[in-house]
Amino acid sequence: MATRQVTVKDIARRLRLHYTTVSKALRDHPDISSATKQRVLALAEELDYHPNSIAKSLKNQSTCTLGVIVPTIKNDFFSAVISGAEEVAYDREFNTVVCQSNESAEREAVALRTLISNRVAGVLISVAQTTTSGSGFRALQRQGIPLVFFDRVCDDIEADRVVVDDVGGARRVVEHLIERGYRTIAHAAGPPNTSIGRDRCRGYLDALRAHGLDGDEKWIVHGGFEEADGTAALGAFRSRGPMPDAIFAVNDPVARGIHAEIKRSGLTIPRDVAVAGFGDNRLSAYLDPPLTTVSQSPYEIGKIAAAMLLRRIDEPSHQCLCETEVIPTQLIVRKST
Repeated sequence: MATRQVTVKDIARRLRLHYTTVSKALRDHPDISSATKQRVLALAEELDYHPNSIAKSLKNQSTCTLGVIVPTIKNDFFSAVISGAEEVAYDREFNTVVCQSNESAEREAVALRTLISNRVAGVLISVAQTTTSGSGFRALQRQGIPLVFFDRVCDDIEADRVVVDDVGGARRVVEHLIERGYRTIAHAAGPPNTSIGRDRCRGYLDALRAHGLDGDEKWIVHGGFEEADGTAALGAFRSRGPMPDAIFAVNDPVARGIHAEIKRSGLTIPRDVAVAGFGDNRLSAYLDPPLTTVSQSPYEIGKIAAAMLLRRIDEPSHQCLCETEVIPTQLIVRKST
């Protein structure tokens, strides 16, 4: 039979102290003497006491928990962001609860409702590729729960955000392709309703135009963010005429799909077609040939986003303008180009 969870009042009765004294001692409050704190902490350890976060949330209307919603955990970009966010949260004695939307707006909405119901103190989120409405985020804000977007944002919501220099990073990788002598450069683009899809496509077009090259729409194929989308994009390019000289993919998983399909078709990278991605995922350096890509410092993104969110939690009444932190990128040149 399960034993009852030890409470602050149980410790207070054993030590013949008022329960508020015990509560303050457990929180290392300066009003309580060191001797009393030591007695309280020693008995708390002996009795295997754990604070009741649910009861605390009912009293304070929030927990010491941050919600994190990512499109997918299997992408090591998001895993690294989560690690950075957890590092900052841990230092502030906050827990993190991670949800994944699996690129579904419906699952994202369910995750938001769950986090609201569990009274999280704040939420970090990278938007699913099928999300077209900000209604779920507005519900969060109506409950007074701070929100920070990272990587992928919802443009019609006023909130803090940490984003990569997607336009500049895409422009630099396409300029690298042009400098290497490639002239017909295709783009396996992301969904046009996503911020990173739009911005990386804009950087691609900016680079072409700056060098007097044609940004022909037939060399842009919009898709998702998975390897299968790269396979589909390559099929679309092949159906539109001679193969392009080079292909820039919206992210590394899409580039890996293109890379594998080119090799399956008997062509050689980069002699027949050069391939570049965006993200510097862990696997990209181990392809044959290794993938040219753009590094975007996901661990730092997580740390910066969590610190930004904790500042909002610390000062809930401070109505300053929303912040946007733009993270610089770095071109990583490898043998695929």
